[in-house]
Amino acid sequence: MPGSSAYLVWLLCTLAEAAVVVCSLRSGSFRKYLALNCYMIACIVVSALRWQILNSYGLTSHEYLYTYWNSDVLLTVGLYFTLTSLYSQVFEEMGAERSIRLGAIVLLFGTAAFSFAIVMQSGPRVTGRFFVEASQNLNFVGLVLTYVLWGAVLKLRETRTRLIQLILSLGIFFSLLAATYALRNLYPPLHQLLQALAPVTECLLPITWAYAFWRVPEDARLTPARLAAVPR
Repeated sequence: MPGSSAYLVWLLCTLAEAAVVVCSLRSGSFRKYLALNCYMIACIVVSALRWQILNSYGLTSHEYLYTYWNSDVLLTVGLYFTLTSLYSQVFEEMGAERSIRLGAIVLLFGTAAFSFAIVMQSGPRVTGRFFVEASQNLNFVGLVLTYVLWGAVLKLRETRTRLIQLILSLGIFFSLLAATYALRNLYPPLHQLLQALAPVTECLLPITWAYAFWRVPEDARLTPARLAAVPR
C-alpha cells in the first residue's frame, strides 16, 4: 500500500482538481471552459473510484491495475479534448472550430489505430498493453499539439492572459510526462523514483489552472511586447 506521503499527495491533487471547478464557477467561466472543467470533474470521479478499488483489493491487484490503466487512457483522451477546446478558443475569430474538432477526432482515431498496430506485434495480453501504449502515444501527441498551439499564440499575438496561462501550464505538464517516459526507458533503475514523483507532477496542472481561474481575470490582457516578437 502507498505510504502516508503518497496518500497526502493524492488528497492534495484531488482537492486541487476540485478547486479548478470551484474557481471556474466563481469566476463565471465554467461554460466558457466546459471541456476543461468536465475533465477536472472526471479526474475527481476517477480518483474516488481508484481509492475505492485500492482499499478493497490492494495496490498490486489485477482489479486496481486494470482500473488504473483503463481510467488513465480515458483521462488522457479527456485531456486531449481539453487541448482541442483551447485550440478553438485561440482560433475562434477565424471560425475554424468545426475543422479543429474534425481534425482532433481524426488524429485521435489515428493514434488509437497506431497504438493497436504496435500492440498486435507484441503477442498476447493485447488489451492491457493497448491502454498503456495508447495513453503514452496520446500524451506525446498532446505535447506536440500544445507546442504547435503555443506557436499559433505567438503568431496570432494572442493577449488573453488566462488563456495563455492555461496553455503554458498544459505544455509544462506534457513536457514533464514526456521527460518521465524518456527517463524510464533510458534509465530503468530510476523507475521507482519516477513512479513516486508522478503524483507530484500530476498535481501541478490543477494547481496552476486553479490559480489561473482564481487570480487572473477573464478580461486581463498581455501586451504584445511581452510575448515573443514574431512577424506576422
